[in-house]
Amino acid sequence: MVLAIAPPTVMVSTRTIIHGKLTPGTIVLSPQTGKILSVHDTILLESAFPAGTTYIDHTPKVIMPGLVDAHVHLNEPGWRTEWEGFETGTRAAAFGGVTTVVDMPLNAIPPTTTVENFERKIDAARGKCWVDVGFYGGVIPGNEEDLVGLVERGVRGFKCFLIESGVEEFPAVSRKDIKAAMEKLKDQPTVLMFHAEMIPPLALSVGDTVLHGDPPLAPSGALNAYTTFLDSRPPAFETYAVENILSLAPAAPNLSLHIVHLSAIECLPLLARARAQGTKITAETCFHYLALAAEHIKDGDTRHKCCPPIREEGNREGLWAALLQGEIETVVSDHSPCTPGLKMLDKGDFFQAWGGISTVGLGLSVLWTEGRARGVGMVDLWRWTAYMTSKQVGLLGRKGALEPGWDADVCVFDPEGSFVVTQSQMHFKNKLTPYENKTLHGVVAETWLRGKRIYRNGEFEETQGPRGELLLEKRTFETEREGELAVASAGL
Repeated sequence: MVLAIAPPTVMVSTRTIIHGKLTPGTIVLSPQTGKILSVHDTILLESAFPAGTTYIDHTPKVIMPGLVDAHVHLNEPGWRTEWEGFETGTRAAAFGGVTTVVDMPLNAIPPTTTVENFERKIDAARGKCWVDVGFYGGVIPGNEEDLVGLVERGVRGFKCFLIESGVEEFPAVSRKDIKAAMEKLKDQPTVLMFHAEMIPPLALSVGDTVLHGDPPLAPSGALNAYTTFLDSRPPAFETYAVENILSLAPAAPNLSLHIVHLSAIECLPLLARARAQGTKITAETCFHYLALAAEHIKDGDTRHKCCPPIREEGNREGLWAALLQGEIETVVSDHSPCTPGLKMLDKGDFFQAWGGISTVGLGLSVLWTEGRARGVGMVDLWRWTAYMTSKQVGLLGRKGALEPGWDADVCVFDPEGSFVVTQSQMHFKNKLTPYENKTLHGVVAETWLRGKRIYRNGEFEETQGPRGELLLEKRTFETEREGELAVASAGL
């Protein structure tokens, strides 16, 4: 019996991101295999394809690769699933043109710190995901013997905290713990990532936990004033942590290191100097650090609380400059939600409120809103949110670009559109975000996952339901090299 080959799906637009350029283009997809069959930097007419071909002209919208959000907290399994879950978090991602998310090892219970715990997370995720999902493992005190097993089971990298995380099952690591983890991972195809905040010997005005906790012994002002919270987490928290990380880096010279959610621009010269000396270290920043500024945060508006904190306008502009110069390579959501009560908007206490900002599904529009006024183009957005994030987690050759043989993950984006953020655009579980009632420019019109549309103009493909895959293939040096070859052959 010979199986019939389904006709391809063809997308064309006068604006398509292929081979690292914005150009008129044609993308030919296979609904059967979920792969891209061919790409062309010109618009091919419908008559060039066989009868039965689905031919879609998206002009003047931009056809771009689906985003890879490499920093998301989905919080399942465990009781914090009331904060977020695989179904709601990935549905929100699809709304925003994100076709792959990578889930952090906390705040699920149990955390992803052993293979046994990871298996429980995998079981919780099956059949619920609207987009493809990868996973990180966690480094905590005493779990170094579990790390290689997690690599074998398919985690994309590891995260640790250099300051207390705020959840007791994921404690901070010491220098000794980091050395032990580096020793185990130094020859593994993975990345070790750091929440880079540490308390330096400063003064009694500083706080001591990341997400919620008691106020400092000597706060600089009222506890509901954002300036008090900002004063309690100065840039020295980040620079002190980065200096400690860099001092340990020689123990594992071949291991990729990564700073998550970098906020303070004072870290940038430290990282640049380390890279110039051969240290393999990269950094990400977040949508909220590029869009929001301390001067505009009202007292008591704890929707803006996160750690590291949102800093001043001058710092924000420094982050944009670093992105444009390649000093920061990726932009992620760090979607870290909670229930409304934990944000304590009724009291407005920035120290007792949970720290985390809900952004998944809004990021591309947030970035375009801010970036277009700074000379940022669509290719820049693609590089920061799809290509380089895919590279970070070892998915190049499959994700992050529209190239033959890669997954047919597509975002159709309308840069000229706009919308006001209301709860109807918040597809994450708890409808609480600092972007509420803000006008964002750029609208995701469609999202395609492996050759099939999953979202279109406010509607999800409910009849087919969640069809995301769990990305559990072991990351290997061989697949890394294959990805590099695919990138080279594409001219990216």
